[in-house]
Amino acid sequence: MKPMRPSYEMKRYTLPQLLRLRAQREGDRVALRQKDFGIWNEYTYENYYDTVRDFGHGLLALGFEPGEKFAILADNIPEWVYAELAAQGVGGISVGVYPSSVPPEIAYVLDYTDAVFVLAEDQEQVDKLLEIRDQIPKVRKVIYEDPRGMRAYRADDWFLSFEEVLDLGREHRKKHPRAFEERLEAGKPDDVAHFSLTSGTTGKPKAAMLSHKNLIHMGVALQEVDPLEPTDDYLSFLPLAWIGEQMMTVGMGLTGGFAVNFPEEVETAMSDLKEIGPHVMFSPPRIWEGIQSKIWVDISESYRFNRWVYERLLKVGYRAADYRMRGEPMPLSLRLAYAFAHFVLFRPLKDRLGFLRLRRAYTGGAALGPDVFRFFHAIGVNLKQIYGQTEITGIAYVHRDGDVRYDTVGKPIPGTEVKISEEGEILSRSDAVCLGYYKRPDATAELLEGGWLHSGDAGYLTEDGHLVVIDRLSDVMHTASGEMFSPQFIENKLKFSPYIKEAVVFGNQRPYLTAFINVDPQTVGKWAEDRGLAYTTYMDLSQKPEVAELIKGEVARVNEELKEPLRIRRFVLLYKLLDADDDELTRTGKVRRKFVHEKYAELVEAMYQGKTETRVRAVFKYQDGSVQEVETEVKIHDLTDLPEPVGEAR
Repeated sequence: MKPMRPSYEMKRYTLPQLLRLRAQREGDRVALRQKDFGIWNEYTYENYYDTVRDFGHGLLALGFEPGEKFAILADNIPEWVYAELAAQGVGGISVGVYPSSVPPEIAYVLDYTDAVFVLAEDQEQVDKLLEIRDQIPKVRKVIYEDPRGMRAYRADDWFLSFEEVLDLGREHRKKHPRAFEERLEAGKPDDVAHFSLTSGTTGKPKAAMLSHKNLIHMGVALQEVDPLEPTDDYLSFLPLAWIGEQMMTVGMGLTGGFAVNFPEEVETAMSDLKEIGPHVMFSPPRIWEGIQSKIWVDISESYRFNRWVYERLLKVGYRAADYRMRGEPMPLSLRLAYAFAHFVLFRPLKDRLGFLRLRRAYTGGAALGPDVFRFFHAIGVNLKQIYGQTEITGIAYVHRDGDVRYDTVGKPIPGTEVKISEEGEILSRSDAVCLGYYKRPDATAELLEGGWLHSGDAGYLTEDGHLVVIDRLSDVMHTASGEMFSPQFIENKLKFSPYIKEAVVFGNQRPYLTAFINVDPQTVGKWAEDRGLAYTTYMDLSQKPEVAELIKGEVARVNEELKEPLRIRRFVLLYKLLDADDDELTRTGKVRRKFVHEKYAELVEAMYQGKTETRVRAVFKYQDGSVQEVETEVKIHDLTDLPEPVGEAR
């Protein structure tokens, strides 16, 4: 039988029901692959469903009840989706937890979501749970996937291995052969399937309650815009706790029927990507920027002739990209020149990256610089911006082929309505909008007021229907003179520079704007090496006067594009990279602006007190748990004459 194509009829099913349907109709097709010890192991839809069914029976044998929560704390492995769909199949709700989370974060998520079972991938994750055991009394069982190092834990009946649960399930199935199917068939599309945690930029993360219909609708609607083939491949390497990966691996994977591939390790994802050669890829801007930076570093280290050829052919690619992004036919001379450039440079480059078969590529979560967009289109990668949020199952707006613009996030996907409120807030409505926040009726009422999803983002629609996102409504600020500005807009412009990794702009009720800047250790490190500048640590590199001059030039370039009152007047090269483990970033890489302002308040004030340098106590946390305090001198850099008076915040 032919593979099922995405169809809105699929919204009549739950996710596990859809998996069973694929197993019945196309059971011998490859659904999943996982690389293990260098070998790609394949699992068909029949294998997929059988494992989900047996694990579901195991949960029934352990007393898992409808409506209970099953949390998963693991990297991207097949066992994640087995456990998720099994829990959903018996009427439960899956909860994603970032594997990089520290114990207090895990304790908060498990307690808040009322999780009763946890799948922990390995000893590292199990040890985190042991550290907080007294804080998570609702957790009845911890199931570990990797048995290595777990021998000493087996005497504790709190723990079970994944294989033991499968064995329990097989025994349970012999005694109650229809138990799983009965629970499965009782499921409804509007039932809550999964809790996806919001990023928590302004406070504790909230659990968005996503239904089966939410995930299935989004998967079908996106593929109506960008059709995928059942024979396509996708590499799942971003955290499955993130809505972006959840929608691709689960929502689109089950509706589209393409093969989902899991890398051997998180660290090997980019090399494994080269082996798979996916047809579709979704990554946040940091991934695309990192790839471009790596290419830039490699080319800069190449022979002079190679650099000359690369620069000339890339110019051809840029000209072709401008036509392709507008959807206009290229002149014959440019088509011929591009064909030559593709044969000589772009095709080998894409082959080395693993992009040779890539038809669809998406980026979202933050703005991607125009230069990065043009670069990937120049080499023949069909990269598009998307916009959405956890509460609307990840993607609600996307560029269409031949209509890609740097300054917009595209148009609504089919089935999505959009309007802009009087306050300038982006409002959306579709079958992908979540059911609200778990145990937060107050926040749910605000989120879904009037039957529309209130995004909390400011934006506007262009005349031809493209959406432009400005910033979070709550983050729109005013200078002391009343000039309105978006810090995120300016930060994104700064981060378009290959030398700037992160930026945080200040200036609310201040006489002028200032910024913290993290330099990119890869590109700035290479820049320093090329100039014979020796350095030891990131702190050492970031405080070099030469690096300050480099960044000053980048900030000055951005200032030229801004109105005079909104230009960055002073900046600090922060002595450490902002880190999620230090609560400075969310697990999805977004800046916790309020926390950063409070943590570095002394440094912020120094920029508004006319100081040229200040001493701070830098605190560094290491992976072994140790903490080191270092007193260091941080220089404050000026770009233009400061307005008078230089005052305190109002």
